[in-house]
Amino acid sequence: MAPTDLKNWLDKHSNPDSVWYAKRLSGNDTLANRTHQAGPYIPRDFLFGVFPKLNRPETPNPDVRFNLYIDSHADHRCVRAIWYNNKFHNGTRNETRLTKFGGSQSALLDPSNTGALSVFAFSLDDQGTATECYVWVCRCETEEELVEERIGPVELGKRAIWSPDHAAYLNLFKSIEKTQANCWLDPSEIPREWLKTFPTGMELIDKAVELRPYPSRSPDRRLLRRRDCEFELFRSVEEAVELPVIGQGFDNMDEFIARAQTILQRRKSRSGRSLELHVRKIFVEEGLRKNQDFAHQQEAEPSHRPDFLFPSADAYKDMAFPEERLRMLAVKTTCKDRWRQILNEAERIKRKHLLTLQEGVSEGQFREMKDAGVQLVIPTPLVNKFPALVRPHLNTLEDFIADVRGLKLDDSSGSHGPSVYWKR
Repeated sequence: MAPTDLKNWLDKHSNPDSVWYAKRLSGNDTLANRTHQAGPYIPRDFLFGVFPKLNRPETPNPDVRFNLYIDSHADHRCVRAIWYNNKFHNGTRNETRLTKFGGSQSALLDPSNTGALSVFAFSLDDQGTATECYVWVCRCETEEELVEERIGPVELGKRAIWSPDHAAYLNLFKSIEKTQANCWLDPSEIPREWLKTFPTGMELIDKAVELRPYPSRSPDRRLLRRRDCEFELFRSVEEAVELPVIGQGFDNMDEFIARAQTILQRRKSRSGRSLELHVRKIFVEEGLRKNQDFAHQQEAEPSHRPDFLFPSADAYKDMAFPEERLRMLAVKTTCKDRWRQILNEAERIKRKHLLTLQEGVSEGQFREMKDAGVQLVIPTPLVNKFPALVRPHLNTLEDFIADVRGLKLDDSSGSHGPSVYWKR
């Protein structure tokens, strides 16, 4: 289907009788890492809300059956919402999932859809109980952009809940959930200047580093914990700034839409740059010097600015500098469709490193990346979300930094010409 079909689908399900749940499919949701979870994870609090009969702790593994239509792939199933609750019956499991999709032929379980943005639109009756569900699994970046224009960016590992029936702005804040980072600021804790002028991405990251320095933790764990912290900081400041404005109401619909777009654009801007800025901060903490040991967003070829070049843009452009001593790192929160974008960046560097937070890829997609010369860099806590056959071929951020440091140390002979780029 064309993107216009998705727009029509979004419009159709933007009605008072629907509630949306959006997420990016992980390797545990699909069959990518062969963990046999048999269906997408959806948190208990949401499923208990739309299926109250599911909340029966006295019954082992209670379930509810309902019709689910994957409209993006013309598929219909009678599926099951189940609460695996053996924690209350001498076990340990306590999670809710949707199951009975029929295996990998379902778009929701297809390993190739790992990382795809998916929207579950539940139709509700007069009591607020779901009667059926309509799903769209985005198949390209354009479709993901259409969805996120409507509901804002959907972060990896986090949910987005959207209730079209709430014409009020509170809809924008309904899905806020506090993470384990515990960096939420009360209004009294927020710097006064941030309440007047929204902080820049770098200001928020500096604050996250202040709150969560983690000097003894590996770069991988530092990155993930700080990013959670910074996300909470952003949303707490956003709530403190925007809720008072919303409370005052709007004189007309144009004012309402303009404010909504401002909020959504700010969220998209933060989502697009956050990971990149966190990585830059960690490089500096690890002793890599900007413009001497790494270049950030500097031109390699006309119209191409890789996220990071090593050791510098000058070294890259110096044809006397050996290619085997050059490195490139692209940073993309998700890589399902976006990994191909880096293939034409830094043409002198044949092996492209790509840091992503996507929770798994299919074995087929990994082979395609590897054949194209892309080396995945995955933070250590996320490695187990990848297929077992893929894990040995992944680099961690700590691995990558060690590689870059090794290039510095190996340059001591001075036999490669312009070693000035590594001068201490």
